[in-house]
Amino acid sequence: MKYIKRFFLLISYLVISACGSSGDMKFEGSTETERINNFFEKSFNDFIERSPMGLAYLGIPKKTGDLDDLSEEYGREGVELAKKYLKVLKNFDYEKLDEQSKLSYKLSEQELNNMILDWKWRDYNYTVNQMFGIQSQIPGFMMNIHKVSKESDLKDYISRLKQMKRFFGQVITQLMKSETKGIVPPRFVFKKTISDSENIIEGFPLTKSRIDSPFWADFKSKMKGLKLSKEKQKMYEAEAKKAILTSVGPAYKDLVSFLKDQEKRSTNDDGVWKFPKGGEFYQYRLERMTTTKMTSNQIHSLGLKNVKRIHKEMSAIKNKVGYKGSLQSFFKYVQTKKFQYPNTKAGKKKYLKKATKYIDDMRAQLDKFFITKPKAPIQVKAVEAFREKSAGMAFYQSPSIDGSRPGTYYVNLYNMKALPKWEAEALAYHEGIPGHHMQLSIAQELKGVPKFRRFMHITSYIEGWGLYSERLPKEYGFYKDPYSDFGRLSMELVRACRLVVDTGIHSKKWTREKAIDFLDKNTPGDHMDNVRQIERYIVMPGQATAYMVGMLKILELRAMAKKELGKKFDIRKFHEVVLTNGAVPLKTLESLVKNYIKSEKSI
Repeated sequence: MKYIKRFFLLISYLVISACGSSGDMKFEGSTETERINNFFEKSFNDFIERSPMGLAYLGIPKKTGDLDDLSEEYGREGVELAKKYLKVLKNFDYEKLDEQSKLSYKLSEQELNNMILDWKWRDYNYTVNQMFGIQSQIPGFMMNIHKVSKESDLKDYISRLKQMKRFFGQVITQLMKSETKGIVPPRFVFKKTISDSENIIEGFPLTKSRIDSPFWADFKSKMKGLKLSKEKQKMYEAEAKKAILTSVGPAYKDLVSFLKDQEKRSTNDDGVWKFPKGGEFYQYRLERMTTTKMTSNQIHSLGLKNVKRIHKEMSAIKNKVGYKGSLQSFFKYVQTKKFQYPNTKAGKKKYLKKATKYIDDMRAQLDKFFITKPKAPIQVKAVEAFREKSAGMAFYQSPSIDGSRPGTYYVNLYNMKALPKWEAEALAYHEGIPGHHMQLSIAQELKGVPKFRRFMHITSYIEGWGLYSERLPKEYGFYKDPYSDFGRLSMELVRACRLVVDTGIHSKKWTREKAIDFLDKNTPGDHMDNVRQIERYIVMPGQATAYMVGMLKILELRAMAKKELGKKFDIRKFHEVVLTNGAVPLKTLESLVKNYIKSEKSI
């Protein structure tokens, strides 16, 4: 899981970035292509400025002391703008555009339409959840995104603390509105999210404690780096303490109070089938996540087919290492301490060091199969303590566009049993290089394409590439240890199982327990991590289906290119086509690959 900018749904802003502000807007340029590119540039800047937190994620120094406006009114304004901007877009003469601008036009049109359609389901989400909920994302944002390098940054930090009460008030309003439509999280969500929230307001100055609360500790650490006079330090400490006591504390207490009350009205029904028009909503989610028209039954069957295939490949490795028992008993064997890093500071440090080495070693080999490489650096970090109990196993955060923040591969070291040695290699490739860091950094660094395309988020493409990136190194001599190769298959197996359990939960009315049992029986994953995985799929309906669908499409297109081009096929050129257009729907990716094949044949 990534992206984790997931709560902020930075992408929800970016998908309508190809918008202007009026149907009467005029754009300068001697050609239609120049004019539409000016439109894309201005509209991106206009729209991203509606999200101060989105600006911060991208490293754009504007509205640096504000939090987003989460009100219904503000959201409706954005959708109305999207409708107007779609009209502006259609005023351009498509036939007069160059090929790159035609692609931008189609992507913009599709994403604008998606934004408008998404509004229908705006209340069908869990704003507070254990995976990427606002209760843990706000501290993560302040700690990792709000950088303090000068005095004005410190003032902005305090300004954002002061806005917490307003911000969380809007969150609670949204939760109440969703509940009126029958949208309430399953019961298991509450214990985790309430715990997250209470962790944030534990410690000085909110409670009598020798330990600082997360915001206070972060503030002091950032202020210390400025080397201010003692007088100014005291002044800013007083302001920050007041903001924490009068805004942050009350905001989280109000949220906890609401969640404890709503928990009484929650049920153990986990799938979105329980929502009004739940079936229609889930099909929409599947289409948005996979960018296909596949039904839940088709996806379920695809999952079962691939589970069977991967089990067969795993059995071959089991036999190779000389294990005599069944595959299921082998699953238990690889969960023993022999294959785990110690659950100690030293063990956790060793894991981070090993993950970094895998990425560094892969980076040194990139010229073998890539033309364009990422310029942005990457770091490997542990998930912060305040959210490690509920956060996902691993995720990636993109670098800022100004270069001030590297890409970050976050690893959750809370339960080291969930991070076996044999999966470390594949996980590093997925989140780091050649996976998300490479794909997302290259997209951000693209030249000659509109900004909105550099930051588009299309799950089937992005996660499909991540899963493909686990598999690709195998073809070039990596995974020398058969257990690491087993780990690669283990991660691919989970993605196949996701097709089964996601559709099982949300379409076939599987219980949480039945889905967990399916993972326990069919994967070598730790039981507690399987619980966490299923709980993720419950609060993110459809998202988990994108990985396998996306990877299978990339492999299908690569096989097609190999067959069509024969000796002319060059893996480096194929990857160039896949990576240097930004994230695109799978159907669009197919068109790009077919154009590449046609071009290569003509040479």
